Parts: sequence; C-alpha cells; structure tokens
Amino acid sequence: MKNTIKPFLGLTLSLALFAGAAFLMHRELSVYHFNEVIATFRSIPLEIRFSAFFLTFISYAVLTGYDTLGLKYIHNTLPYPKIALASFTGYAFSNNIGLSMIAGASVRYRLYTAWGLSSFDIAKVVGFCAVTTWLGFSLLNGLALVAHPGLLGAAVHITPWLIRLLGLCFIIIVAGYLAFSLGGKKMFSLRGREIRVPDTFIAFSQVVLGVLDWTLAGMVLYLLLSHFADLSLPGFLTVYLVSQLAALFSQVPGGLGVFESLMVMSLSAQIPAPHILGALIAFRVIYYWIPLGIAALLLGGQELLRGKKHTTKLISLFDRWVSPMIPSVLGFTVLLGGAILLFSGATPGLEPRIEHLKEFFPLPFIEVSHFLGSIAGMGLLLLGRGLQRRLDAAYILSVILLFLGIAASLVKGFDYEEAAALAVILAALLPSRRHFYRKASLFSQKFSPGWTTALLIILVSSTWLGFYAYRHVEYADALWWQFTFKGNAARFLRATLGVSVMGLFFALARLMKPGMPKARFPNDDELKTDILPIVRRSESATANLALLGDKMIHMNQNKNAFIMYGVEGKSWVSMGDPVGPVTTWPDLIWRFRELVDQAGGWPVFYQISHEWLHMYLDMGFTMVKLGEEARVPLETFNIDGHSRKNLRSCKNKFEKTGYVFTVLEPDQVRLRMEELKAVSDAWLEIKSGREKGFSLGFFSPDYLSMNPVAIVEKDGKIEAFANLWQNAGKQELSVDLMRFTPGAPNGTMDYLFTAIMLWGRQAGYAWFNLGMAPFSGIEASHVAPFWNRLGAFVFNHGETVYNFHGLRQYKEKFDPVWSPRYLAAPGGLAMPVVFTNLASLISGGVKGLLLH
Repeated sequence: MKNTIKPFLGLTLSLALFAGAAFLMHRELSVYHFNEVIATFRSIPLEIRFSAFFLTFISYAVLTGYDTLGLKYIHNTLPYPKIALASFTGYAFSNNIGLSMIAGASVRYRLYTAWGLSSFDIAKVVGFCAVTTWLGFSLLNGLALVAHPGLLGAAVHITPWLIRLLGLCFIIIVAGYLAFSLGGKKMFSLRGREIRVPDTFIAFSQVVLGVLDWTLAGMVLYLLLSHFADLSLPGFLTVYLVSQLAALFSQVPGGLGVFESLMVMSLSAQIPAPHILGALIAFRVIYYWIPLGIAALLLGGQELLRGKKHTTKLISLFDRWVSPMIPSVLGFTVLLGGAILLFSGATPGLEPRIEHLKEFFPLPFIEVSHFLGSIAGMGLLLLGRGLQRRLDAAYILSVILLFLGIAASLVKGFDYEEAAALAVILAALLPSRRHFYRKASLFSQKFSPGWTTALLIILVSSTWLGFYAYRHVEYADALWWQFTFKGNAARFLRATLGVSVMGLFFALARLMKPGMPKARFPNDDELKTDILPIVRRSESATANLALLGDKMIHMNQNKNAFIMYGVEGKSWVSMGDPVGPVTTWPDLIWRFRELVDQAGGWPVFYQISHEWLHMYLDMGFTMVKLGEEARVPLETFNIDGHSRKNLRSCKNKFEKTGYVFTVLEPDQVRLRMEELKAVSDAWLEIKSGREKGFSLGFFSPDYLSMNPVAIVEKDGKIEAFANLWQNAGKQELSVDLMRFTPGAPNGTMDYLFTAIMLWGRQAGYAWFNLGMAPFSGIEASHVAPFWNRLGAFVFNHGETVYNFHGLRQYKEKFDPVWSPRYLAAPGGLAMPVVFTNLASLISGGVKGLLLH
C-alpha cells in the first residue's frame, strides 16, 4: 500500500503547485490580450534569436565539463565524444522531463556501464555533477542576492536585509565546501562506502563550471528580455535562479508553468507581462525544445546509418547502447508533438494567413482541419506512453496522426512552424520501426504518475490558453454552431469538446479492462492441463522446472506461453527466459514487468540465454554474467579414443561388477517411488542439508512421475538415480535431481552421466545439458563492469566456499560447448539486494541460506 500511495502523493503535490502557478499567471495576464503575447514573441529580432541559440550551444558545451571533471575525480578516462554524448543526451532529457523522472541519471547509467564504469562509480559521477550544479547555483545566487536584493524583495515583499542574509548563507555554503577540500581529511564514509573529497583544483573547477553554466543559461533569457527593457544582470539572475529553484522542487515536468509564473510575477513591475511571456516562449523553444529535437533526430538518424555496410565503430557502439533509449525519447517527443497541436488549436490563427487560405480551401476544409488537428494532438498525448512501452499499434497510429497533424496545421491556418516541428518528430520516428514490436492493446498500458501529471498539465494548460485567448468573446449557445472564417472561438470550443470526449472514452475503456490477475501458485489441475502441454512443446529442457509447483506462473492471454517466477523481498525473479514460442516473449516480458511495477517490486530474470539479451537491454535492464552452461552435442559423443579412456574404463568397470543402467518411464517411476525416496533421504542425510528449490528440483512424487527417471541398480536395488528433462523435437536432454546412496562406489555419477548420454544419442536427442558452471568464463578486465569483475574474483578465490574450478573441470571431461548465462536486473545499488534475495529464494529462505 505504501508503494502504491507514495507516487500519487508526488503527483498531487505537482498538480497543486502547477495549479498555484497557473492562478498567478492568470492573475498577471488577465488585463492583456492574447494577441499581445504573440506579437511580442514575433517582435524579437532574428539576430537576437540567433545569439540566444549560440549561447545555448555554448551552455550545453559547458555542461559536458561536468562529466569530464567527474570522471577525472574518480580517476577514470573516456574519450571526449563519449562524454559529450552522455552529457548532452542526459541534460536534453532532464531539462525537459524534469527531476522526477531522473532521466539524466538513467541515460548516464546506461551509457557509462557500457563503457566499463561500475554502478558505484556512476553514482559518484552523477552525485559529483549534482554538487557542481548546486555549487554554481549557490555562489551565483548568493552574490546576486547580496549585490541586488531590491528586485526580488519587491516581488515577494521581503525586506532587503533578509534577502542579503540569505545570499550570505549561500556564499558560506560554497566557502565551506572549498575549505573542506583544503582540509587534511581526504576520505569520508557514507553508508559504509568510502568517498574521496575532491582536491582543491577540482573543487575550484566545480565552482567555476557551475557559475558559468547558470550564467550562460540565464543570459539566454536575459538576451531575449533585453529587447524590451534595460535590466540589471545581477538582479535578473536573482529572479531567474529563484524561479528555477522553485521549478526544480515543484517536480512538474520541465518546471513548465511554475518557472514562467514566477518570472512574470517578479518582472512585471519593469516589463509588461505579455513581453515577458513572449520572451519566455522563445526561451523554452531555444534552450529546451530545440536541444531535445536534436537529440531525437540524433537517435532517429542512427537508425538510418545502421543499415550501411561501412558503419563506423562509433556508430556501432552508439547503436548498441543508445538504441534501448529510443522508445522513451520518441515517446516524449510525440507527447510534445501532441502538446503543440493542442496549443495551436486553442489559439487563434493569424488573419493574413487565413485570408490567403480562403483562395485555396473552402470553409469546411478549415473547420474540419482545425478539429482533426486537436483530435490528433490528443491522440499523440495518449500514444506517447504506448511508444515508451514499444507497442506496434502505437507506432503505426503515431505516424498516421503526425501526418494528419502536419496536414491539419497547414490547412487550418498555414501554421508552417508547427508543421515543421511535427515533421522533425516524424523524421525521427519513421526509421525506428524495429523498436516497436509488441502486439498488445493500447488500453492495457499503465500510465505512471509522472506521465499522468504531464498529460493533465498539458490538457489544463491548453484549455486555459484557449479561454484566455477568447475571454473577450461573449459566450452564447449559438457559438457552438457558428461556422465562419473568423470563428476561432467557436472552433476552439468544438475542438475542446472533441478532445474531452476522446479522453473520457479512453479513461472509460481503461477502467473497463480486466484487472491484473493476482499472483499465485498453480494447483495440480493447472499444472497438468495448462502448464504441462506448454512445457512439452518448449525447446528448452529447463522449462520442466515449472512442474515443481514452487513457482508462480504469469501466462499470456493466449495461454501458450508463461513466465515462472518467485518473489523474495522486492525481487520478482523469473527462472530463465519465458517458456513458449519466441514470438510471444517480448510482450510477455513487458507484461511481467508491468505486473512487478504495479506491485512496487524489481523485475529480475535469472539464467537467461545470450541469444535474447537484446530484448532485456531494450527494456533497460542491466546484464550480469552468471557463468557458462555446458551442452554436449550427442551426435558426436562417444567413449572411444584416448581422450575418453577414463569414461570408457568407468563404464566397463561398473557393468562388469553387476551394475545396470535403466531408464524408467513415468508409469514405472510411480511403482518404484518408495525406493527412489529412500535413496534421496540417504543422500540428504550424508549432505547434512535440506532441499533447495526454484532453480533446482526437490524430491516430490508428483514431480518425478511426470518424466522418465534414469537409475543405476545392482541386484535389483537402486544405488543412484537422476530424473530426465526432455523437450520438444528431442532437441535437448538434461537431468535435475542426481542422488546416490552412501554405499555407492566412486565414479557412480560418471557412469550415470555417460550412460544417459549414450542412451540419449541412441534415442535421437541432439544435445545433453550438463547445467551451469557458476562464475566461469567471466572476464576480470579493468574495463569490465563491477559485477563481472566481482564474479571473476569469486570464481578465482572462492574455493573455500564452493568448488567452482572443480565443477568446471568435471564438466570439461565431456567436451561440452559452453554458452554464457546472464542475470537481467534493474542494476545500480539494488543489485546487492537482488543477489541476496536470489540466494534466499534458491535456498528456501534465510535459514536455508545459512545452513548451506
């Protein structure tokens, strides 16, 4: 319940702050006409706009210095193009999406892990960048408040001496940080982690970079406003920084509305409100939306380049590590396209352009285009979330609606500016078809609190904008049926009604959809009627683990594929890849992730195969190599020749002394269950342990009787046994439980394995799966991710806990083909908890973990 309510508290707070900002904006602009704002925006000279864009370019270039300095702080070096890519993409997202979605940190994490940084190192870089930002903010704001307190004081009605005192506090914070870097203590501990204090050069560089960043960003807006009034730069920067601070803490995406309302309220005594708002619109476009558009085009452009034969190494790396972010970026840009259409539909068209359109299009064309443009805008708002979830239908409909929006923009008022913006979004979307492959319903997608906030803010803003633009028009019922070339207010009302009905229909459709099924263990009937047929058709022998009944089942709607999983703590762990046709996997994995998100947990996939890693990477998971799986090709397996001398001798020895190998069919297994249980109990006793589970089988009469069991017996007494896993088409054969009596001679398991492989070859099986050798085959390179280096360390130095090398060497005697197996998890600081939960799940709880 706590995990469910917490996000909605943040949503409520964001909406409340936005509503307060909207009220202030409405109060300040109530005496002005909307056309004054548009006229102000268009009156800004072209040379000033180009100068503002140039300063924006310099500002984003300075931002790359944050990451460069952060990597220097952790003693790591990367080529500057990689740093620039991570920095620009991260800040383009975070500036627009806002702090609540931590987009910048997510982008950095994905890119830096690909380039060899550990999770803790990335956390230090992200923290370092955040500290640098606040150092620059504190010093610059402190100096501005001390030197020029009057402008802010008049706006918020606070005496100048209190403002100067606040400024001194900001300066003292920065001075304290610099003094701390000069002190003798160079390390401090944070939750058991040692963190190094930056040296003096780095600390002073942080302050300089931070001040330069905030100054350049503020000067972009200052330059745009300077066309209307002669402002004091320190005083302006004070208002700018305080407004940005409020926008950051509001959690509203991009601070939209909160920042603008505070700027208008603070500067309206010196500059008319329409002039401020016109400059703020230009600032949003230049500093926020154009960089985001460039990032979107960059991502879309690489999709075109990837098809060329002579693609450079840089493009190859870009494709590998940035491609998973494309759906999220395109989802947000499509949302932005929808907002453009709704804002355009809420504002009057330019009369000179309408007059020209009369010559080409009759009135019905203009009326229909205006209505369809707003409907397309609402559709794009709803489809953006579907693009983030990689829905095939969302991609197709987004392309159609973008084309429709471009045409509507041109026909309804020859709004070529917004048509060009939509064309840029479409150009980024078209080459990215391969990323949208899910065949799920649009109504099944869960809207996150952040996405819901963005939708509500855009809808409320566009509605308010329309009523503000036409507040001089007296309302009458006849207005709904007014069709004239100058009937902008009537067109706005009809479009608003259409958008509202469309939104209501979508909300009702979501409310009426079936609820998410509760997680539960399958009963005996479901195991035999629903799950067993899917397991028998599976190409992986590991699918037989579902028959244990100790894992919950998440099945797709067609009931031909499922994910088997267990829950421990916050970790919802899927055992292996999904079971069923590969074509069903992407949507099944997404639905499982949505189920886990709804429960406030972490989706984890354990022992997944390397062939399908791209599906998990696409969903933003971090990959950790667990080890390698050994598979013996049975077609070429034999015990002839010098290399198989030991296996041949073992087999001959056992058969000469009266041991017999037999494969019992399921009906025969039931008849000898008591004998098998006696062997299992004796084996557990000598191991001084208890049954495990999840990824390993345990003794269960129902489970054992579902498959054949291979036994080694002497004089009619079973000495050892192993249950056999089979799969469809005899592609793979494997074993799960392997147990023997205390009196069984040495080499019993060698004989059992050899006999099973020879039996499998004769029966026509292609492979025999020997299982995984944990932590083997993991590179310990200094550029490898932290968890891979840790796995290699455990493999090389953990012999006192587990015989890692011995297990690998034992399986090597059968000359297997080794295939890597991975863990897919959220990554970051959650990873240690995930591993602990996983160990507890396999061992049957904390008690089992301690006993083993």
